[in-house]
Amino acid sequence: MSIQTVGVVGAGQMGNGIAHVFALAGYDVLMTDISEDALASALRLIDKNLTRQVARGKIEDATKDKAIKRIATTPKLADLGQTDLVIEAATEREAVKTAIFEDLVPHLGRDTILTSNTSSISITRLASRTDRPEKFMGFHFMNPVPVMQLVELIRGIATDEATYTQLQQVVESLGKTAATAEDFPAFIVNRILMPMINEAVYTLYEGVGSVASIDSAMKLGTNHPMGPLELADFIGLDTCLAIMNVLHDGLADTKYRPCPLLTKYVEAGWLGRKTQRGFYDYRGEVPVPTR
Repeated sequence: MSIQTVGVVGAGQMGNGIAHVFALAGYDVLMTDISEDALASALRLIDKNLTRQVARGKIEDATKDKAIKRIATTPKLADLGQTDLVIEAATEREAVKTAIFEDLVPHLGRDTILTSNTSSISITRLASRTDRPEKFMGFHFMNPVPVMQLVELIRGIATDEATYTQLQQVVESLGKTAATAEDFPAFIVNRILMPMINEAVYTLYEGVGSVASIDSAMKLGTNHPMGPLELADFIGLDTCLAIMNVLHDGLADTKYRPCPLLTKYVEAGWLGRKTQRGFYDYRGEVPVPTR
């Protein structure tokens, strides 16, 4: 089966980025969200990001116009049943993702491939709650999707070879590179990245360094483009905590214990850039460290 139409569940940071790159690559995209305001906001953001690509000479005006016309939205999850490939990009909570798949399955075509953009949750377990575990995979894009070149492909225990091969081809058609990961908690990127961020939070928690000194040390000392605390704010501290909990629960190793300070920030609702406060305060013209 040739994949021509793509359904995206979730119009947030990841969902709108996924819709952007698929439309730009020539696929017809249908995006859904429980919030119609979120859908409208996503379309505006996609238009803004495409305009930025035009200004930088990455794409032509005509290419941008065609991409925008390929994206449609719907508030009804069932409408995605008509697509060839569905990418779930909802919040990083297993109960939410499972409910979405259970609601969607009765409306799917026989050959529709189901995927999740989860950054940490078991693909095998998510697939088992559907009627097509052999046509289910992890399809993990990096943030921001239009910029980052990597896509993690994660096979569940039941994923068949044809599905894997087809999604490899889809990644190539997007101009991105696939990395194959086994279905273990947090896969490759977040298995390595999140403990580093968590250790940076411990370094702050234990008073070894301030927010500014920790980020400066990693940017200037290891040539990272962003410091770990700045990066945590960009990802979302709630997402970081959720992934650390998946690692801790799934691998039962104390080295993955979430730092209490990370938990405290999430409990305070200081989730990073999206709430204007995290390890930095973003309410002014220049971000200011909060510790």
